[in-house]
Amino acid sequence: MRYTILLHYPEMMAQGELDQAAIEQGQAAFTRYATDLDSAGVLISAEVLAPTSATTTLVSVGEELRIQDGPFADTKEKLGGIFVIDVGDLDAALGWAKQAPSVQWGPIEVRPTGTYYENGAWTS
Repeated sequence: MRYTILLHYPEMMAQGELDQAAIEQGQAAFTRYATDLDSAGVLISAEVLAPTSATTTLVSVGEELRIQDGPFADTKEKLGGIFVIDVGDLDAALGWAKQAPSVQWGPIEVRPTGTYYENGAWTS
């Protein structure tokens, strides 16, 4: 079954907020995590999202579709990236989610996939 691991953590707001060594340490931790998922044969996709300042949100208000700059939700933690995995059950997905480096910085959401589009067709 497919699960998406959604990583929420505080977003750096200013250049230099973290020193280069801390950035490299974080990148190395995420590379190890992605490599472990891939080596286990469960990784489908891994995405690091651009900063929320690059976000555009569409909101339907009545019959009007509004487009606004920035994220809709104003929270301390931001959705920073996702890992899509294919494992046997929720316990396995949670086992992998617990190993995500960002678990120490913010919440991690594990959500089963309802349907997905692959090879020209929707699959449940």
